[in-house]
Amino acid sequence: MALISPKQVQESLTRNTDIIIAGLIVGTILLIIVPLGPSALDVLLAISLALGFMILLITLFTTEPLEFSVFPSLLLVVTMYRLALNISSTRLILSEASAGQIIQAFGTFVVGGSYIVGVVVFLIITLIQFVVITKGAGRVSEVAARFTLDAMPGKQMSIDADLNSGLISEDEARAKRERLEREADFYGSMDGASKFVKGEAIAGLVIIFINITAGFIVGMVEHGMSMGESLSTYTKLTIGDGLVTQIPALVIATASGILVTQSTSDKSLGEDLSQQFFHFPKVLVLTAGLFFIVGLVPGMPSWLFMGLAGAMGYTAYVLNKEKKQEKVKKQQVKAETMQEQKKEPENVFTYFQVDALEIEIGYNLIVLTDESQGGDLLQRLAAVRRQCANELGVLVRPIRIRDNMQLNQSQYLIKVKGVQVAEGELMPSHYLAMDATGAADVNKIKGIATTEPTFNLPAWWVEEAERERVELNGLTVVDCSTVLITHLTEIIKRYSAELLGRQEVKELLNVVKEKSPAVVEELVPDLLSLGEIQKVMQNLLKEQVPIKDLATILEYLSDGARINKDTDFLTEHVRQGLARTICQMYATPDKKIQVITLHPKLEQAVADSVQQTQWGQYPALDPKQTNILLEKLQKAMKKINTGATPVLLCSPGIRLPLRRLLERYLPGTAVISLNEVTTGIEVEAVGTVNTE
Repeated sequence: MALISPKQVQESLTRNTDIIIAGLIVGTILLIIVPLGPSALDVLLAISLALGFMILLITLFTTEPLEFSVFPSLLLVVTMYRLALNISSTRLILSEASAGQIIQAFGTFVVGGSYIVGVVVFLIITLIQFVVITKGAGRVSEVAARFTLDAMPGKQMSIDADLNSGLISEDEARAKRERLEREADFYGSMDGASKFVKGEAIAGLVIIFINITAGFIVGMVEHGMSMGESLSTYTKLTIGDGLVTQIPALVIATASGILVTQSTSDKSLGEDLSQQFFHFPKVLVLTAGLFFIVGLVPGMPSWLFMGLAGAMGYTAYVLNKEKKQEKVKKQQVKAETMQEQKKEPENVFTYFQVDALEIEIGYNLIVLTDESQGGDLLQRLAAVRRQCANELGVLVRPIRIRDNMQLNQSQYLIKVKGVQVAEGELMPSHYLAMDATGAADVNKIKGIATTEPTFNLPAWWVEEAERERVELNGLTVVDCSTVLITHLTEIIKRYSAELLGRQEVKELLNVVKEKSPAVVEELVPDLLSLGEIQKVMQNLLKEQVPIKDLATILEYLSDGARINKDTDFLTEHVRQGLARTICQMYATPDKKIQVITLHPKLEQAVADSVQQTQWGQYPALDPKQTNILLEKLQKAMKKINTGATPVLLCSPGIRLPLRRLLERYLPGTAVISLNEVTTGIEVEAVGTVNTE
């Protein structure tokens, strides 16, 4: 027969931990019902004492409360366990006038020759546990739970700020949020768990009174004892039973107090205590001097105070000597590190790390990022990322903010992949009033004239006192953070195609794969590579077409790739699948799109001039004809209603080449094909362009 190794036993216990714990809890409840013999009771009482001291030692070695987050539930279980043992011991005491060797030994040792002393000692232990330790630990848990919940919004905002500034990753931010929730739950549980210990202390007082009174009567009536013998026997057993129960309870109550009062340090209580208690040798010197003076007072035990003074003085001397040696050692290490840094070549790899998107701000704009001064820029950056994900379906990496002392104090720069793409100036103590309609009375505005950086609208910087009056004058008034955030949002939309890299595409595909794995598995890598999918999605973003509906995009890519893998063809094929989305972008609330069309001869001329290059299809019209096309198209655009996006409608074959021709000269012009107009959308032609 093969022997079972200890490792196999350990693995078996590990696999069946839940079943074992459930069995122990059920067994604890059964102890209340099933009678126990004295020997069995001794074993279970010894386990109770061991559990109490183990829990105390665990709390001493933990560095933070969440390392022992199971403590509230464990406190309930061990409290129930001790009460069950108390009931079992009471049954033995009253029925057999005996409760095992442990209770007998505790009762004899503490009571000695005086029962009154035993009762007083038991009452003092119970009161210390109930009034001092348990009540204090419960109060600390209650306050900690309240403060943790009150501080949670601020801490979550701080985590979002660190995430937006790039100090932490999304996984680290998620872990910190989970930790905050666990911390609040822990202190709330500890507040409730402390009530268990209070109830146990009250139950202990009631049980000791019942045992002494009932035991005194049972001893004389059922066991034929004399009054003195009955009182002696049952008092000794009751006091022993109470002490065996209350000592583990006192130990665990102390452990709960230590756990909830422990600071969030990376060291255990013993390490913190030794380092902080002996951190100031001067305190030991002063205490030694005080004890020396007390030792000179007549009637005092001079040898005791003199000995303590000498021990403290010697300890202070040793600690002071160690601090000097540690200081010299730190200076040597610092000098050696500086020499090594001079010898070692500079690490230039950090210069190759370029942020996808970053903002540089001048000194006066730092206040916008400071929450203590009301700055909300960091929190609003998170809202920008969510907005871009919701509107365009673009995954924007955390946006880094840097202070640049070389800039003007009120200037900011926006960089895409390390290259400046926009700039502006803000006045933190003012508001920006914009004249969007051009109908405002300029003479009535008391402010500093400027230009709104995003849309180049006429604007004025006004003080807070002028804000209400300016708004009544018909101007739109916003704060500095809104100006910067609006500018940043438009930059992200404009350069969204550049911000969409292969890594971002891969992460987006992973999101789709969770719910629609067949769509991704059919397409990648059998039909298209990650780079080819990226190019199609970039072509869509260049024309501000949202890529939120990734499942539809991937399905149309799968269908189109079986016919032709050309990127231009796939882009047009996907646009037909997103026809409703495209129409919704340009349609008015009454489902009407105002468009400009091309004369059939002009469309044919554009189609005949299209040339296929390695970068795609481009029209090669005559320069004179191109200039006429642009001029007439600009005139036709003026017929579009104010606020509507200029839309040029053409045949599917020339849509993409025509868009590439216009994007340099008329970047705000949308070009759609007839195949992209869905049923239910009314097309209103407001002009036709002809170069003849």
